[in-house]
Amino acid sequence: MTAHANPLLSDWTGPFGLPPFDAIRDGDFGPAFDAAMAEARANIARIATDPAPPTFANTIEALELAEGALDRVGGVFYTLAGADSTDAREDLQRDLAPKMSAFSSEIINNRALFLRIDTLWQSRDRLDLGAEEARVLDLYHRMFVRAGAQLAGPEAERLTAVKARLAVLGTRFSQNLLAEERDWFRDLSADDLAGLPDFVVETAAAAAAERGREGHVLTLNRSLIVPFLQFSPNRALRRIAYEAWTARGANGNAADNRAIAAEILSLRQERATLLGYPSFAAYKLEPEMAKTPDAVRDLLMRVWQPARDKAEADAAVLARMMHEGGINGDLEPWDWRYYSEKRRKAEHDLDEAAIKPYFSLEAMIEASFDVAHRLFGLEFRALDVPLYHPDARAWEVTRDGRHIAVFIGDYFARASKRSGAWCTAMRTQRKLGGAQAPIVMNVCNFAKGNPSLLSYDDARTLFHEFGHALHQMLSDVTYGFISGTSVARDFVELPSQLYEHWLEVPEVLAKHARHYRTGEAMPQDLMSRLLAAGTYDQAFATVEYVSSAMVDLAFHEGPAPADPMARQAEVLGELGMPKPIRMRHATPHFSHVFSGDGYSSGYYSYMWSEVMDADAFAAFTEAGDAFDPETARKLETHILSAGGSQEAEALYTAFRGRMPGVEPLLKGRGLA
Repeated sequence: MTAHANPLLSDWTGPFGLPPFDAIRDGDFGPAFDAAMAEARANIARIATDPAPPTFANTIEALELAEGALDRVGGVFYTLAGADSTDAREDLQRDLAPKMSAFSSEIINNRALFLRIDTLWQSRDRLDLGAEEARVLDLYHRMFVRAGAQLAGPEAERLTAVKARLAVLGTRFSQNLLAEERDWFRDLSADDLAGLPDFVVETAAAAAAERGREGHVLTLNRSLIVPFLQFSPNRALRRIAYEAWTARGANGNAADNRAIAAEILSLRQERATLLGYPSFAAYKLEPEMAKTPDAVRDLLMRVWQPARDKAEADAAVLARMMHEGGINGDLEPWDWRYYSEKRRKAEHDLDEAAIKPYFSLEAMIEASFDVAHRLFGLEFRALDVPLYHPDARAWEVTRDGRHIAVFIGDYFARASKRSGAWCTAMRTQRKLGGAQAPIVMNVCNFAKGNPSLLSYDDARTLFHEFGHALHQMLSDVTYGFISGTSVARDFVELPSQLYEHWLEVPEVLAKHARHYRTGEAMPQDLMSRLLAAGTYDQAFATVEYVSSAMVDLAFHEGPAPADPMARQAEVLGELGMPKPIRMRHATPHFSHVFSGDGYSSGYYSYMWSEVMDADAFAAFTEAGDAFDPETARKLETHILSAGGSQEAEALYTAFRGRMPGVEPLLKGRGLA
């Protein structure tokens, strides 16, 4: 028998250098990681021990290319771990977490390597570097310092241990949440289906089929449970569903995340202390646009009060509707979406079941592509290539016949996929070492149907993630370290949230929002009502979001709470949280904050970026054309193609001429 050659360690000679998914087995990943890490260690050792004096080329550029094999293997594995998990992949992910952390710490703690970087940085004004080179050198030095390269002895050893433990805990948190979402479902009887629109019934049937069950089931996937809460007249069943959804990670079982969250917060505080910061929030926010916890709180509180006041007024209206329907007592969180949907129907003559036929997944994919073509001249051609799952699809992206990227869309919910929606790059753009075009993915959790019909919010999510994808695909920098979305966390959401605005452009809706059966355009009066209701229930959305961001900030700006759930309750009490609204992400399932460091002390970032996205789209409005060529050129030049080549403030100011105030955000949310 011929031995299986590890395809992860071979040259990828297929179309566009795509990974050979049809040849990769789960058992290939462990050996491939071992080999790739060994190669990277050898490369880094050569850089650190190079007898020649440090130069930008033999140190920084060499580091840029030192982990090429590891980047390739990791790009494939972590894509699959999030989008199509298996027991073997989860086992390996747990095994890799401390190994990868130790590998990273080994590099940071390499005194000879840091000395070379520091020598270059100290003499940077005499090196005659270009602007991009100077930026990359500065960011490398900052990364090493903030990761603890200046520590020594017991402090360096303890920081290494802390980071390793955090990597393990973040992986456990994420896998626990996936297990909770994968394992919970409830069979729905014919009586349980009463009053539900056809699209919800069909989605529940598809969810049952995906789990190998007869009939219909309710799951914790957002694309099913939210419309169920909107339309089910069965209040008792709504409560069961809502409580299951919000109890993820807090069920007292093996997947309970509460103790994990407490340990993560304690270790983050210790990490900040070791690095000389008064709090983890102070450490985390230092390189961001916000800079300080006070600046974050100022923005959030400017939005909180008008949102809370409007939400309280809305709650009174919904409670009155409930009482008039013969149900006494308080309006509860499992009631809000149900009565809000009724109110939307009454006040705006909008019915989700009447809207969805105009938002098929295929039409919205085409709409996102068409907008990118009109703004940036991009063309999309479907590819017939092996991918990791039958649901995934790929397109070649070109401009004027030149290859730009490969875009992969994986749109449907399944039990093996973590919840939410995200963009990732399996391969990032760079020019160093030969031009490398990106492979970019959007992963969503839409309900599968025949065809798949999206809610307006789902369509917005699709545009949001495609905005991130454009940030990756249009990147045009030399160094991968600053490519694409390698920007400040509170800047990274600007391209995605900005792209959402084009879904509201009437000519986009007129062209693409067509009935999936008849092909007829959305009636003008329905479009007008849909757009007029654009800020409907924004107080609810703002309250559930800002409360989550405030809890995240409170967790990290002072001493770590011994009991995060008690601290969460304290923060909500101090805010005066309206009773019928809960946090968008309670602590035990707050994966943005606890599945890794990405959004820790940073959940506010969506709102910080929203201040800019409202102002950025206004540039097109002021030009008199949502597709104004000159404004689109400036957007691409100064933001989408620039990556992290400058500080975020400089990039935005180059595009817009100034930084914005908060007023466009308040207006956009109907809270001005």
